[in-house]
Amino acid sequence: MRNYISSILEFFAEKIKRKESKLDVIKKTEKDNKTSLQIKKPQKIKEKKEIEVLSPHERSLRDFTEMMENPFLALSKKRKNPIIYESPDGTRKIKVTRHTGHFLASIYDWDIIIFVESKIQKILNESSDIPPRTIIFPVHELLKTLHKQNGKKEENDIKKSLARLKLTGIETTVRNKDNKYEAGFGFIDNWKYVERKNNREVRQIQVTLSQWLYDGICSRGALLKVPPSYFGIASALKRFLYRTARKHVGNCEGNKGSFFIETLYDKSGSEGNFRLFKSQIKKIVIKSKIPEYEMKLIEENGKEKVIFIKSNVHELNRLADLVEECKKKQQNINNFNNLIKINE
Repeated sequence: MRNYISSILEFFAEKIKRKESKLDVIKKTEKDNKTSLQIKKPQKIKEKKEIEVLSPHERSLRDFTEMMENPFLALSKKRKNPIIYESPDGTRKIKVTRHTGHFLASIYDWDIIIFVESKIQKILNESSDIPPRTIIFPVHELLKTLHKQNGKKEENDIKKSLARLKLTGIETTVRNKDNKYEAGFGFIDNWKYVERKNNREVRQIQVTLSQWLYDGICSRGALLKVPPSYFGIASALKRFLYRTARKHVGNCEGNKGSFFIETLYDKSGSEGNFRLFKSQIKKIVIKSKIPEYEMKLIEENGKEKVIFIKSNVHELNRLADLVEECKKKQQNINNFNNLIKINE
């Protein structure tokens, strides 16, 4: 029933958007006509930086399951020490190192790859073509998706993140059946920032994924949907907890999954001591929230365990927000129609 209501609301929202686009054309025409009849003094207009946020209905974002399962990314933005991990059964070994002068790629830098993965998934969904390993996209679209302002500082931060993603070295037995390190690679092979002369409005980024990462992303079922609200999570540990829940609990209401805190410590690749990690996890579970999931702390066999439960509250909130959005847009259209009638 909920899915049925959601589909109706989304259809209604799309219909309103199409109607609004037509009204925008009418507005623009009227504005141009008025401007041609009036002579206005030139005014200096300060460019306003605004944070544009994509709604869940505008973009379906995806994350890579192997990266959600294994500690390839630093939780700290300034980590220098390597990440060294071996799974309990010994089949998965990971070694992540940095290039001199750079920090390890972090869970925050990975936001760019989530954006690129989503582009690839869209190509896979909409056509029979094999997606390219090199993806080109506008800078403003990336910043909008990541809930960032469209400014010079944010652009520079993106460039630094791309540099870390390229210069972080990985050796792993993940996907290697013989369990031997065969090659080292980065997350991306290269990247490029393009800005046309005398036109800063045309700014693009070109990213070429490493062959290892590209092959994994294109594998069937390798990507999972994540909500746009994920990019609003400031805490690296909260991001880690969300990705763990999304990978192991799934997306069905009522699903559960649980991990001992010791297991979460190993999976996180944290370089902090265990006691501090445990304290931080307990504090988050008791006092904080993560998107789409509820968390509980229990004791089992003398050890503390975190339980993740898929929540229905977030879905209901999403539907409520959609209804409110539709109401506001419909009200704007009604107001504009009334204005036209008055002028007639």
